[in-house]
Amino acid sequence: MNKFGKLCIATAIAGMGTAVMAQEQVIKIGHIGPVSGPQAHFGKDDENGVRMAIEELNAKGMVIAGKKIKFVLVAEDDVADPKQGTAASQKLCDDKVAGAVAFVNSGVAIPSSKVFNDCGIPMITGAATNPDLTKPGWNTTYRVIANDNALGAALATYAAKDLKLKNVAVIDDRTAYGQGLANVFKKDAEKQGIKIVANEFTNDKATDFMAILTSIKAKKPDAIFYGGMYGQAGPMLRQMAQLGMNDVKMFGGDGICVTELAKVAAGAKPLENVVCADGGASIAKMPGGTEWKKRYDAKYPGQFQVYSPYFYDATHLLADAMKRANSWDPKVYIPFLQKSDFQGVTSKIAFEKNGEMKNPSYTLSRYVNGAKTPIEQK
Repeated sequence: MNKFGKLCIATAIAGMGTAVMAQEQVIKIGHIGPVSGPQAHFGKDDENGVRMAIEELNAKGMVIAGKKIKFVLVAEDDVADPKQGTAASQKLCDDKVAGAVAFVNSGVAIPSSKVFNDCGIPMITGAATNPDLTKPGWNTTYRVIANDNALGAALATYAAKDLKLKNVAVIDDRTAYGQGLANVFKKDAEKQGIKIVANEFTNDKATDFMAILTSIKAKKPDAIFYGGMYGQAGPMLRQMAQLGMNDVKMFGGDGICVTELAKVAAGAKPLENVVCADGGASIAKMPGGTEWKKRYDAKYPGQFQVYSPYFYDATHLLADAMKRANSWDPKVYIPFLQKSDFQGVTSKIAFEKNGEMKNPSYTLSRYVNGAKTPIEQK
């Protein structure tokens, strides 16, 4: 073969390589969460779940519309602040992400959901639980975990029916999450005959609760319901011990229902009396939880909190909808997302018309020797 022939073949091969490379399509998936600040444990855990799902999707290889897909994570920090959350949401819109898996805090998720709706990008949360998030009924807003209506009602029922409590004090941190959850609990508790003997509030950065607790102690409650996060619940438990309130129970939602609570409570005796609720089943009861947790721990040792499997599932859910739609264009694949029937690690995921999960489950837990331990699941 002459030099001209070899050159033609080489050129043709090079051209084929370029054509193959040109078939790769980058699809951006956004994540927003508090990866710095006092709630960074949650934010980093959630981002790990998204990253893990993306790495697995890329390793398996996915073809959509004849193109090999490469998913890329675009991550932003909201520091649990609504203003930073909405700014981060707009940034993801400007970056033209195809979808977002985002938010620990309802107070950040609710205003940010409007930003995503305005730019037509679907957003799935695996942690923000205030029912107001899905009230507008936008086809861009989804949740893959039980909301506060389910958690607050479950805690109220357990307090009234199982523990036979009569008098409960309520404290909330004035956030959309904390106040919303406390209101649900109060409403359901009163329906079941529990008397609310005090209704106090603090903020999500406070660490001194002595004045509030001293006032509450005088009213002799059987329990305190705290609507807020573990960063405040831990010091509150320590100060309850200082005031001799060791027999008073503490109830709370998923914001306190984490392994970190035991560390922040630093051995305070009232930790033994905590009853908390989080959405979904315990890892051991999830369809793929045990095997998934082994892979997660190998990749991110010591970082698991609670929400990462939901963020992992939500990422796969977006990819599944794109695959079924044969498109990564949100306008095309959103109707397929709405009609999801996806078997995830956490559960079988299908949505109501407003983006809430059909048949969400929850778990009630307590702390035994400092370890979060399930006591009831539904």
